[in-house]
Amino acid sequence: MAVVVLHSVPPIRVLLQRCWQRLELGRWPAACGAQSPLWGLAPAVQSPVCLPEPAAGGEGPGFLGGVLWMAAPKKRRSIEVNRCRRRNPSKLIAVKRNIDVCPECGNLKLKHVLCGYCYAKVKAETQQIRKEIGKKEGGPFNAPTVETVVLYDGEKPTEKDEGKRIIERARKRPSWFIQN
Repeated sequence: MAVVVLHSVPPIRVLLQRCWQRLELGRWPAACGAQSPLWGLAPAVQSPVCLPEPAAGGEGPGFLGGVLWMAAPKKRRSIEVNRCRRRNPSKLIAVKRNIDVCPECGNLKLKHVLCGYCYAKVKAETQQIRKEIGKKEGGPFNAPTVETVVLYDGEKPTEKDEGKRIIERARKRPSWFIQN
């Protein structure tokens, strides 16, 4: 086994020589009071696992044979050319022409899409109804197998509502929440 030492780094060379002398003389400090090993210095180099194996028939790749090359431009693009390319009409965001006003709240929304503000109100009301259903049931596994009817202030159950679970809300019925 040969140790390659560069002459441009003398302190490393001196350190390696001292270590080699200690190994030859058997004066290497032993760990935990045991005898020092009698084998010599064996430097190892760790390389990445993903390096390609050399071909069986011929020589391995040359100096730069295993390098992944990327394309590089031959000439510089001017600012005008770059702007024309980036601002091409096919790459610009199209102007939306299907914007409408929500009939309930008056906010802008896309046509044939639920208004975000109205959806937030519906979601909050649904969460409140679910909380009251949870209070009445006493747990998630105690749900009856009957239909649920939500009644707001001033509403009375009808004959159709007999035998159904009734949830009462202490507020006026929202305009968007129709009664069945």
